[in-house]
Amino acid sequence: METYINQLIFGVGPYLAGTIFLLGSFLRYERGQYTWRAMSSQTLSNPPAFRWASIAFHVGILLLFFGHLFGLLTPTVVYTSVGLSPGAKQIMAMVAGGLFGLLCFVGLTYLVFRRLFNARVRANSSSMDTFIICLIYLQLITGLSTLFVSMDHLDGAVMLDLAHWAQGIVTFQAGAWQYIVDVHWIYKLHIFLGLLMFTAFPFSRLVHIWSWPVEYVARRYQIVRPQ
Repeated sequence: METYINQLIFGVGPYLAGTIFLLGSFLRYERGQYTWRAMSSQTLSNPPAFRWASIAFHVGILLLFFGHLFGLLTPTVVYTSVGLSPGAKQIMAMVAGGLFGLLCFVGLTYLVFRRLFNARVRANSSSMDTFIICLIYLQLITGLSTLFVSMDHLDGAVMLDLAHWAQGIVTFQAGAWQYIVDVHWIYKLHIFLGLLMFTAFPFSRLVHIWSWPVEYVARRYQIVRPQ
């Protein structure tokens, strides 16, 4: 039974989540462009702390995302060829991930409490708004928790298992899920929550991530005159 669950979540799950993520985002863009926006609550409550918390969260989560992306998908031969051992790479990842994670955690903690306990913001939040911010918060907490588990094995072996799993998934290798069968449950929970985030992505305000304001940079100034 445990083998079946591992295969379902970590073997089939990534492809199911990826399909929903891409197809759902495309369909929402095609059929619901009015909802394709961040729907900022800044006008409802905008103390100075909100701005700094928002910056800390967005900077932190972007650094974490790209850190995971390059850390998991970079072939081992690339960094060993320059003299970087798996253990050294793991320590670097732990330090960088810890710093970026704390930055994100500080900002997101403020945003979560604001979303849940500010009456105006809460009244204008959908169920998905509340669900997705709490999901991201829980995902961040589990990610930070992996640091304490990782301290017990600094040889990079588990990091290699996780990287082999991720690389096996993106290259469609059968049986890639077997790489992480024996890893600590906190890593599995962190991965599961990540897959859940990708699955929920098209149904939330997170779709605004796809929209880059490239036209804004090059457009002419808009002149606004008082009546």
